[in-house]
Amino acid sequence: MGRPQTLTYDRDDRIGRITLNRPERGNGITLEMPAELAAAVEEANLDPAVHVIALAGNGPGFCAGYDLGAAEAFAAGAGGDGGGSGRPDDPATIAANHDPGRTWDPVVDFQMMSRNLRGFMSLFHSDKPVICKIHGFCIAGGTDMALCSDLIVAEDRAKIGYPPARVWGVPTSMLWAHRIGLERARRLLLTGDSIDGTTAVEWGLASEAAPHAELDEAFERLLERVARLPVNQLVMHKLALNAPLSSQGLDANQVMSVFFDGIARHTPEGHEFARRAGSEGFREAVRRRDEPFGDHGPLR
Repeated sequence: MGRPQTLTYDRDDRIGRITLNRPERGNGITLEMPAELAAAVEEANLDPAVHVIALAGNGPGFCAGYDLGAAEAFAAGAGGDGGGSGRPDDPATIAANHDPGRTWDPVVDFQMMSRNLRGFMSLFHSDKPVICKIHGFCIAGGTDMALCSDLIVAEDRAKIGYPPARVWGVPTSMLWAHRIGLERARRLLLTGDSIDGTTAVEWGLASEAAPHAELDEAFERLLERVARLPVNQLVMHKLALNAPLSSQGLDANQVMSVFFDGIARHTPEGHEFARRAGSEGFREAVRRRDEPFGDHGPLR
């Protein structure tokens, strides 16, 4: 694997450690991150010394979702042909790429966004188990990576959820119902509300929650226990545990959800959100989206 730009990978005895490494942007997801994530997972899987993969984030939180400028370029095909400089964070480019008068091709959108999903699902399909540590915040697209992991250890006060369910997004991995059940998945996706790490344990999303000062110790303790098992046992158990999700229709559900994610960005409300982001900035657009719900963002 070449030197990644969005994360780091290191082997520590029996543990392959993937760390999202864009702390200045809340470890926001870029064009490159899903592919670099998949490459790191593959490197760990091909290393016979690695028994378990640790997934974590550098900085104040695990992942604040898509880097909004990069996500705009990826999802809308920003290239400046509709106006603006062509930079994904340029307000004129943002507005031009969500002009309701322009033709939008949902299949092109699907082709691009499904490649991101493949990167996230490399965690799910990894031969070896993946344990994810959530601290600070894990929201929007960041939850795709966490839910594609096998086990989660969360900070007790971490913010976990999918606020874009309100406007401008549908989870492409759509693993919520599989992880926490239909009723609780509805509770989160029909409101865009978030839960904390303690609630995540109560709902069966996380295996363990701990205060910030004790989180690393809890994470390492679980990694060490899993790493004791032979690789062959771990691979067989993971394959057997994943099989029921396929029979429940996960693949078809994800195809539909990736298409819906594109549609969500091209509804009247989605265009209005993009218009506001283009004129006032994404931070302000997100603030105005979430404020009626009393949601003040990942950095509390």
